[in-house]
Amino acid sequence: MINLSYPVCTLDNKQVLPSGCELSPGVMNSIRAPQEETRKTQSLLRHAAIDQDLREFLQIYPYNVIFGDKTDMAGLYAHMGAVYLSPPVCETLDYFKINDYYTYRHIITVFALTTLISRDLLDDHEKCIAASATGPTHDIGKICVPLSILRKTSPLTPEERLLLQHHAPAGYALLQYYNCDAFAAEVALNHHERRDGSGYPLGSSEIDQMVEIVAACDVYDALISVRPYRKECFDNRTALEEITVMAEENKIGWDVVKVLIANNRSNKPHYSEVVVSREKRGKKPVHNCYGHTAVKNEAKTGNS
Repeated sequence: MINLSYPVCTLDNKQVLPSGCELSPGVMNSIRAPQEETRKTQSLLRHAAIDQDLREFLQIYPYNVIFGDKTDMAGLYAHMGAVYLSPPVCETLDYFKINDYYTYRHIITVFALTTLISRDLLDDHEKCIAASATGPTHDIGKICVPLSILRKTSPLTPEERLLLQHHAPAGYALLQYYNCDAFAAEVALNHHERRDGSGYPLGSSEIDQMVEIVAACDVYDALISVRPYRKECFDNRTALEEITVMAEENKIGWDVVKVLIANNRSNKPHYSEVVVSREKRGKKPVHNCYGHTAVKNEAKTGNS
């Protein structure tokens, strides 16, 4: 069971849970917002300029290759258009767009990538929609992280790292508060967990496949994107090699790695046909603060 190290608050600064609170089922049931605040939902793609922004993001390499199958894009957008969220949840994206554009772009691209990979790995249509819906909510807890930390360009201190990692349980609590799908809340809580138990916040090794899809998309997009702590992004080959290493170390499963690689190829083979090269020829970017601590300067699980 998780005890909160910091409070969980909404965008309008309403405290949902205080620090020290245990995230028990009873507590989660007690914090749900009145239905009239959350029962009205809307298609995420119709909120503000998200549809337009998403289309622009997907035109940038390597997403223009990953999403390069024009004949399949209509079906993909139909899946994403079927994701409906309550206004308070949609408004968190407005917050990030204004205050932390890196996180805004990351959430939107993880949404698209999660949808794509879910369609390849999950047979059930409803499961695909459920997995897709977790993309735009997996980082909602970052509204509880100070912007000074999200925007920081130098290594985090141990205290700042704990504050950043707070976004996982905070997201879980916020999605419960907003009466969102229980699975979305689980993804927000567990998307930094790893199969070998090296993740956070629980260090659990029991990872649901749909959680793992979001986790892999989260890492991949963080690597190939410019971030405050890293002005130069990983090139695509190196990013895929980093994801491959995670599978080799049993942090994530091979299927999701193969789907990522398959969609990075122009001929779009079925992921079961992909042979993953174990050769590592990529080069990590220099001046990278990712995962480093300001005090000891030791590499740990990262800033994403």
